[in-house]
Amino acid sequence: MGDRADSRRAGGSFLSNVRFLLTCWKVNFASAMEYRISFFLMAGMMFVNNFMWLFFWSLFFNRFPVVNGWDLNDVMMLWAVGAGGFGWASMLFGNFHRIASIVAAGQLDVYLSQPKPVLLHVIASRMSLTAIGDFAFGIVVYLLVGDHTIIGALLFTVAMLISGVLFMAVMIIAGCCSFFMGNSEGISQQVFNGFLALTTYPSDIFRGLAKMLLFSLVPAGFISYLPIGMLKHFDPLFAFSAIAITVLLFAAAVVFFQIGLRRYTSGNAIAMRG
Repeated sequence: MGDRADSRRAGGSFLSNVRFLLTCWKVNFASAMEYRISFFLMAGMMFVNNFMWLFFWSLFFNRFPVVNGWDLNDVMMLWAVGAGGFGWASMLFGNFHRIASIVAAGQLDVYLSQPKPVLLHVIASRMSLTAIGDFAFGIVVYLLVGDHTIIGALLFTVAMLISGVLFMAVMIIAGCCSFFMGNSEGISQQVFNGFLALTTYPSDIFRGLAKMLLFSLVPAGFISYLPIGMLKHFDPLFAFSAIAITVLLFAAAVVFFQIGLRRYTSGNAIAMRG
């Protein structure tokens, strides 16, 4: 009887969290649509900005058609996976790269006062407007140069999921440094900029120690190699490694946040959140 009751409670808690997430996303989207001109301008500018980068890459590949096995289509898919993954993560969990500033400012008080998983509440309570342009860019590029078979679409979806979760895991871990170091917003921002930059370059241009770090200490290589190892020439070992590293890093991020939360000192922030 006890096991059955625990199972029912777990199922109820899961459904409650799902309903909570859906409500957060609905409220965030409704808030964004209150300023529709700003919404479409910001998303549109990010969409165009990403295509400008592809324009510069096209100039490069016009001169050098293949570099270390990579051609223009591969780099376009690299940007589609990276931007698309970052886009959906920032649309649905837009605070994942702002944890350092939230902790340093004592703003966790707002989330601690409510009976919801704190980390889930924190990251889901904001939507990035520009991220919609990133996500749309990823989809459009896939439609232009991607594999449109069912398997191709499935692999692209998995690649975007890996990309988005890796972005969240890395930035949550970086943001949690504020629990232990005080204000680590500068460090978190540098990690974000560096990680983002490394995911936009083909992993095969790196050699030796740099490439080793790209697949270990700074796991951006698991994003930047997806267009080759998962989409162009499916490598089961790489795919398994990418999924395993993503799951482990995200689990580590959750544990690190929970450990940091025990050290958190209230900022006495007086705020209300519905």
